[in-house]
Amino acid sequence: MTFKTLAALVGTCATLTLTGCASIVGDSDQSVTINSTPSNANVVITDETAKRVFTGTTPTTVTLKKSDGSYFGGKTYHVELKKEGYAPRTVDLTTSANGWYIGGNILFGGLIGWLIVDPFNGGMYTLSPDEVDADLGDAVALEGEQKSLNLVMIEDVPEAMKGKLVKVGQI
Repeated sequence: MTFKTLAALVGTCATLTLTGCASIVGDSDQSVTINSTPSNANVVITDETAKRVFTGTTPTTVTLKKSDGSYFGGKTYHVELKKEGYAPRTVDLTTSANGWYIGGNILFGGLIGWLIVDPFNGGMYTLSPDEVDADLGDAVALEGEQKSLNLVMIEDVPEAMKGKLVKVGQI
């Protein structure tokens, strides 16, 4: 075996043993698609520290970090969707270990991948759900000069509108 071949073999082995499998095939960020019915709802995403990380309107696609950079520090997010006259919706995005972290380190990363590399960089995590489709329900308010009646559950009425409710009877 020549010196060049031996050096290439040692370099390849060192690279594989000093990286985690999830880090090799995964990213530290993940795209999440957010849709709503009706569209053009306001979207606010906050992380586990209540820091606002995104503000926009639906439909949209957002790229979010999967790790907070600490040891086994998976991120969580709170997605809030609001539109005037409709019930607000909230969805929590959570991280969990992906298959490449669990199984892939048996083949490639070993203990270094399991315990050192992947837990720090976020490649071991998957955000779930990766797509949000929020139905804000029917309009729960009169808009303009319209004269109509919408029956809704009291839980679906926005807090700001509950004081304007008029009791018209009881079933």
